[in-house]
Amino acid sequence: MENQQTAPVLSTKDWVVTLLISFIPLVGLIMLFVWAFGSSENPNKSNWAKAILIWYAIGSVFAIILWVTVFAAIMSSYQNY
Repeated sequence: MENQQTAPVLSTKDWVVTLLISFIPLVGLIMLFVWAFGSSENPNKSNWAKAILIWYAIGSVFAIILWVTVFAAIMSSYQNY
């Protein structure tokens, strides 16, 4: 049988504080990187932070595609004048 490592369970208070910190602009983004890639963090919090960073990356790509599309549409409408 495999030896499974268990991490301490994060309490509701821990999650509320974690979410509150992650909602602060710029500080939250920096803390997500610290939680995701820090070696001393709870594995549950680390995995959560990695998942949030992945969603941020996906959202950023979609936002860039949207802005490029809108900008191209606006520029093409100006060429008609």
